[in-house]
Amino acid sequence: MNWQEKAEEFWSQGYLLLEDFFEEAFMDELNAEVLDHFGLNPDWEHSLDFIEKSATEVIPWFPIQEGNLKFELLEKDPRMLSLSSAIMGEGWQNLYTMAMFSKQGTKGQAWHQDCPPENQQQFNLNRLVYTHNIDAKRGGQTLLMPGTFKAGPISMGEPNEDLEGQIELFPQKGSLLLLHGHNWHRVKPVHGPYRISINCRAIPAGTPEDITDIAVYRNMRYRFSTQEVVEERK
Repeated sequence: MNWQEKAEEFWSQGYLLLEDFFEEAFMDELNAEVLDHFGLNPDWEHSLDFIEKSATEVIPWFPIQEGNLKFELLEKDPRMLSLSSAIMGEGWQNLYTMAMFSKQGTKGQAWHQDCPPENQQQFNLNRLVYTHNIDAKRGGQTLLMPGTFKAGPISMGEPNEDLEGQIELFPQKGSLLLLHGHNWHRVKPVHGPYRISINCRAIPAGTPEDITDIAVYRNMRYRFSTQEVVEERK
């Protein structure tokens, strides 16, 4: 695969979806690890105030930080390393790997940006790995607005409304979705028993390691470390 061509494709829209990137057997193994950790009805980790205001119902787990090294195989995959270098250049680094779990009947994630977009040189790169198929029956489709990583802060408005120009992605088991942290994106409600994705986040050289501490929603900016709204957006 020509990684430079793929990087150019990424930078034209702010995302890149590669199907069949990882083997299904490996995805089954990681999916089982996540289910073993969470079960099907885990407790919320964010405050109920955040969940209500952000319209986001996703529970994170940081497996490598807890000593589960199976997930390091994603970060260390030679193709992942080559593609990441082609996109971010020299000196980039892994930020953290986060397994994201959504329960059946939950809202998914409202429109947001993963980090403040004012400095276009500083951003996180989402490298999202899917351990099972995403389809309309299960729900949890990824919506995004191509090219909006260049558009500044996300527009203000209803957290989950449809936006003109949005596209809908249905990643399949083994897919890799690369998504610029400034690109506007959302996850639709989950109808099936659960939704899992694994996000191997990375940052370019010169980017603060706390770049994802503040996320930008259509109705607020939220700081996760202090669990507070730092800006109301109306």
